[in-house]
Amino acid sequence: MLTYTLRRLITMVPVLLAVTLLVFLLVELAPGDVSDFFINPELSSSPEAVAEMRRNFGLDQPAPVRYAIWLGQVVQGDLGFSFVSGEPVARMVWRRFQNTATLVGVALALSLVVGVSLGVFTAVRQYSLWDHLLSGLSFLAISMPAFVTGILALYLFAVVFPIFPSGGIRPVGVEPTLWQRLHHLALPSLVLALYQTATFMRYTRFSVLEVLRADYVRTAHGKGLHPQRVTARHALPNALIPVITVIGLSLPVLVVGAVFTETIFSWPGMGTLYLTAVNSRDVPLVMGLNLFIAVVVLTVNLLTDLTYGLVDPRIRYE
Repeated sequence: MLTYTLRRLITMVPVLLAVTLLVFLLVELAPGDVSDFFINPELSSSPEAVAEMRRNFGLDQPAPVRYAIWLGQVVQGDLGFSFVSGEPVARMVWRRFQNTATLVGVALALSLVVGVSLGVFTAVRQYSLWDHLLSGLSFLAISMPAFVTGILALYLFAVVFPIFPSGGIRPVGVEPTLWQRLHHLALPSLVLALYQTATFMRYTRFSVLEVLRADYVRTAHGKGLHPQRVTARHALPNALIPVITVIGLSLPVLVVGAVFTETIFSWPGMGTLYLTAVNSRDVPLVMGLNLFIAVVVLTVNLLTDLTYGLVDPRIRYE
């Protein structure tokens, strides 16, 4: 296991380099110049002032030199400073990451508990009314984009029926209690969890149905074991491996969905920060966010692979 983990950590380095290089090239190929965003068109700016501004931002250097300088700073643990606010990028990303991690973590936990439970529930009741009803609802949830679900949920449960707040992470002007934080977190986390709940349910259902047809499960039933015990002790653990793969792959989907969800519900997370960085052509912030997201995704994928060995003792990475 240790050898496999070290080998995976080593292979993460070229992947991170490729991600950062691709993002940097996309920013460079975008129309316009980065300095154009910081020039007020209503005021006359002399060429000397524009050149001085470009020199202060380091934009007077060729693109390969700027990428090499940024990479050298990253190796030293420095993600640079934001062009817009002047604040260290690492501090901005970490502050917003805590809010996004809370939102994505709650959404992932909800989708896991509900999705896996409903998947097992429908599998043991195949072709029943519950199976057809929940399968139809899951297809509807999968087919709806995150921004459509968010807007509908915001209109129904914050405007028509004002059950939840319309946005924000906390009440304004007061010190929030735990209940108030959970109240603001409930609706965006439910919206973000909807797609993944349906996905986990579908994969769990198919996996459990396949395992229930195995010989050892029929043998367990033949021995007179209770059906619920057979499902919980024999079928479900062996059906979890494909689901674990989906869980690891769900993190990028949750991060992308968080961009829309955070924008709709005014949640101060990495999604809204990313949109702000892109719109303002804040290159250091865009690069820092992409690097951080890539590290998180690769780490989760590694943990997912290592979890296989814990769920299925037959798997040995050595």
